Amino acid sequence: MPYLIDGHNLIPKIPGLNLQAIDDEVQLIKLLKVFCRQRRKRVDVYFDNAPAGQSRTRKFGSVTAHFVRRGRTADAAIYACLRSLGRSARNWTVISSDREVQTAARAVHAQVISSGVFAQELAQYAGGEISTPSGPETDADLALSQEEVNDWLRLFGADGTE
Repeated sequence: MPYLIDGHNLIPKIPGLNLQAIDDEVQLIKLLKVFCRQRRKRVDVYFDNAPAGQSRTRKFGSVTAHFVRRGRTADAAIYACLRSLGRSARNWTVISSDREVQTAARAVHAQVISSGVFAQELAQYAGGEISTPSGPETDADLALSQEEVNDWLRLFGADGTE
């Protein structure tokens, strides 16, 4: 059964992760990759407030991260995903402590697990990795692609196109 996760709802429930950290999403993705590898599961995680021009979907192995543009919430993106799944939504588990998200998931017969409960489950599978989320990143697929580097350079006017 694959998972739909409200990422910014889960991050504060995980010891060592903090929404104020600049790499909070990357660290959560790293933990979810370990979970997916060990449990042989698939995860779609949604994050709010992607900077202008940075909203997109990226694959990290069995983890698909959806960076939702400002002005739209991860909750709304999760609702839209649940609707688009139709009857197959019952085969998914939604991870969120947001009551509206839980209600929407139950309405389409998806399973629901609170973020706190899932954080405990994640800790079991992530083992020692959960206690050191700020360690140096070694996964090559979390590195920025040349296209992403160019996007950041354009965003900050450092590509010579000012």
